[in-house]
This record gives sequence, C-alpha cells and structure tokens, in this order.
Amino acid sequence: MGLTLRIALIADTHGRLPTFLMEGIVGADEIWHLGDVCDEGTWQVVERVGPPALVVRGNQDANSAWPMSLDLERLGHRFHLCHIPPRSAPLGVKFLLHGHTHVPRDQEVEGVRFLNPGSAGLANKGAPRSFAWLELRKGVEPVFRLVGGGVEGSAISSL
Repeated sequence: MGLTLRIALIADTHGRLPTFLMEGIVGADEIWHLGDVCDEGTWQVVERVGPPALVVRGNQDANSAWPMSLDLERLGHRFHLCHIPPRSAPLGVKFLLHGHTHVPRDQEVEGVRFLNPGSAGLANKGAPRSFAWLELRKGVEPVFRLVGGGVEGSAISSL
C-alpha cells in the first residue's frame, strides 16, 4: 500500500477552537494552518495537539515571525500555502492551499488545484464551520476531504 500522510488543514480560526475541530484533528500526521489565527494562545493550543504544525500569517495576524507563505513538498506533491489566494499560483506548484474567504474550495485553475478548508472559527456566506483532511500517497492524486462542524457547538478556549 505504501506510506499515507494525513494532514489536517485549518484556516480562519479567529481565536476560536471549536470542539469538532480539536477532536477532529487528533491523529493528524501534520497540521497546516492557513492564516487568521488571530490570537497567539490559539496557536499554542493547536501546537500542543502533538504533530508538527505549520502556520502562515493571515491579514488579521500580528505575529511578524509567521511567514506570509510556505512552499512544501510531501510524498512528491508540491504545495504553496498562503492566506489570501493569488490570481495564479507560483510556477511549479500543483496545489495552492489558502484561507481568507471562509468558504471551502476545491477548484482547478490553470492546471493548479486551489484548496480552501473553509473557516474553522467563523462561518460565512452560508458555509458551515469546517476544516479538511488532505490525504497523501506517493504517485496518487491527493484526497481533499471536508469536515463540517455546523454553526452550533461548544468551543475550546484558547486561553
């Protein structure tokens, strides 16, 4: 079968960590946050989940140590992570992961797959709060699976 890598994709938490998110990302091999964490305490809670966690800075984030974007390669797949989606992806990137809109997205644009897990903290435009799983295997198209948490529910404090 080969190695499978399960990456929890989260974005736009805005200082909120709902129970569905925190329980849902347990078991991730990595966690990628696509910006608008908004509160340093929120990021510290995410980091304590355990697997390696990466973050890019969103337009609502004040931490200048967080990068505006990251270019990553996992199991032969190249990813560009950012918060605000550009009109076109950087050269050589096959998957562009972003947040900002608070609306999930899985769309191919000029041969690049744009993926957005939606907002884990604040629902928008009728889309429920959500995060996504990115499941990777070498030589196989990545699987993007959205997980919705609904509008209601308790939250885990980030403080």
